[in-house]
Amino acid sequence: MVNNSKIKAAAKDVLLAPLYLYQGHKVKRDTVRLPEPDGERSGHIKLTSDQDKGDSSAKSVAVHSDATKQTLSLMIVGDSAAAGVGTLTQQEALAGRLIPALQQQPFITAHFDELVWTLQATTGHTSFDILRRLYILTTPSQPVDVMVLSVGANDTTANVSEAKWQQQLEQIIAIAKRKFGVRELIFSSLPPMAQMPALPKPLNGFVGAKSDRLDQILQQVCAAHNDVHYMPADFERLAQEHSDGVPIEAKAMFASDGFHPSSLTYRFWAQQLSELISQLLKARC
Repeated sequence: MVNNSKIKAAAKDVLLAPLYLYQGHKVKRDTVRLPEPDGERSGHIKLTSDQDKGDSSAKSVAVHSDATKQTLSLMIVGDSAAAGVGTLTQQEALAGRLIPALQQQPFITAHFDELVWTLQATTGHTSFDILRRLYILTTPSQPVDVMVLSVGANDTTANVSEAKWQQQLEQIIAIAKRKFGVRELIFSSLPPMAQMPALPKPLNGFVGAKSDRLDQILQQVCAAHNDVHYMPADFERLAQEHSDGVPIEAKAMFASDGFHPSSLTYRFWAQQLSELISQLLKARC
């Protein structure tokens, strides 16, 4: 049965194609190019639990539990959002926000005494670029416990076909497990591109619809694999919980270029990720 709504949408896109092209060119020409933030892209830190801060009797328990503690290996991979574009330093970006957020998770500090992390992300990278990067990177000496991926915004703007998108997602999952021994693989949902201030109407609707289709495929691919997870960005919930009930305008969620996340969004994103990582690791025990 023919889907009339899809036919109407396709016809509308054909009619508006010249306007989409004009607006797309104008956005590309006028949008401010923000650099990747300075800062560390790897690290090795000690994790401290509440037990380690207690009295002498608590310390004796901590010493015993340390014998069974392990090193948590974290790898963040992806595009400009993973790289932290939109902030001035890596401390304000996803990686810089995620590390301290993980240190606040009781389960993680109770079961891991060290955190080894690395950031492998570059502005403009599509799913194909990320796949190629994973092939080039040196095989780690130890399996990666958690890999977080941010991908899809550039596939959307590059108009990567849905079939190619799905194929490359499958290949990313395969090499992450085979080469890096990833135990928990987390894909963040695509950003809400229709809401990006940098995209004018009606281009934002066209780009947003494409992004939504790729996001739906991402969800399906994740659901088809064990230990591969899709994390929807629930920024509204986090904003409510961490802003004392004060409404946050949509513009505050984006950087000055109207395209990348703001430091506020990175904080919310990292908090949500830390909660999910803790849940996944706990479920493994």
